[in-house]
Amino acid sequence: MPIDPGFLDELDRFEASLNQQSTAIKQGEQESPSVGEGLTFSDYRRYSPGDDTRLIDWRLYARTEEFFIKQFEEERNLTVHILLDASASMDFGDGDGDEHKFEFGAKLGLGYAYLTAEEHDDFQFSLFRDRTERIDTGKSTRGEVLALVDRLNETTPDGTADFRTALEEYAAAIRSRSLVIVITDCIGDLDGLETGLASLARNEVVLVQPLSPDELDPSVGGDTIFEDLESDLTRRTYFGGRLAERYRSRVDAFVDDVSDRTQDLGITHELVATDEDFFDAFSSVWIG
Repeated sequence: MPIDPGFLDELDRFEASLNQQSTAIKQGEQESPSVGEGLTFSDYRRYSPGDDTRLIDWRLYARTEEFFIKQFEEERNLTVHILLDASASMDFGDGDGDEHKFEFGAKLGLGYAYLTAEEHDDFQFSLFRDRTERIDTGKSTRGEVLALVDRLNETTPDGTADFRTALEEYAAAIRSRSLVIVITDCIGDLDGLETGLASLARNEVVLVQPLSPDELDPSVGGDTIFEDLESDLTRRTYFGGRLAERYRSRVDAFVDDVSDRTQDLGITHELVATDEDFFDAFSSVWIG
């Protein structure tokens, strides 16, 4: 089912404030950890030869007969980078009960883009498989978000995700400390995923893992054909009893492995079941 842009209007009920620190070049409303000439007073320090004399606090000099320089917090825009897995494993689920993984992940990413635009901050939206492909035009407006809905509705997930290459290449292009949202089912090389996430970890990073309830706890039973979406390989087997128990144990171990790896990197990990109410899911991801 195509994404209906009407869901964006409901997002206005969320408080559109990221409260993240940034060192972006463009001045705006977010506070930066660097200190320079800006809008918010930070502290004083003693004058040193070569300092801008315009920053000397003459009232303080009148009291202390010593030269002190005013320091300010630079206020800058936050850049939110949204990276959405468009590999074949995300092409799972449908609109009849279980949401499609790619569609659900795309809506989460669009939610971030929409609220970021409402805060007059910047977003960049990219798809990734073995490489990243930026699909926004750099406008960071509500109209841009609506255009992204059309672009995502035209996207068919395919191929295999190369987490390491895609994320490392993207990380090298980030020029300021930012918020990075990576949306992927994490199916693939977890060592490569960990390496790719580590390259992004100098930023604030949130890993959102959408999984279908049929992946977490399959409702099928008996003689069943399973298909690998990325390789098109199929396997027919009797699913039930001990095999079903082993499957569920392996899925739990897989999710725990992802969680442990992100925790070691200081990265937030959010598991989302795609049959969850979208706004409840987005609230948990947005607020953390």
